[in-house]
Amino acid sequence: MSVVEFSDTNIIVYAVGQDSDQRTKARQILANGVTVNTQVINEAVSVLTRKQGVTLAVAHEVAESLLDLCKVVPVDASTIRAAIRLVRRYKLSHWDSLIVAAALLAGCEKLYSQDMQHGQVFDEQLKVVNPFF
Repeated sequence: MSVVEFSDTNIIVYAVGQDSDQRTKARQILANGVTVNTQVINEAVSVLTRKQGVTLAVAHEVAESLLDLCKVVPVDASTIRAAIRLVRRYKLSHWDSLIVAAALLAGCEKLYSQDMQHGQVFDEQLKVVNPFF
């Protein structure tokens, strides 16, 4: 049985970025058919246009590709309630807790992120992996 994997926004940003090593690793992760939530796609568009200087048209192409390549789960009331619980339990930021909650609710076992603590395990199910570590 394969491990269900979730990607944080930074993996998507690196897949479009200038650093060839990071870009290669990030694209390999995305090519494996990871899960993302709607927040990750929207954050990617924002970061790419505001911080990376990518045009909105290109950022939208990236978003469309993610919709085609990834399993996309919504941020809904259940996700928000789970995120609130995670903030209280693990002292996460609200935005990180939404990502962790979505990954847990989707049954993921691995969360690719450079922003969270490498090796941390949430609810005895989801392990954070920094692929650039």
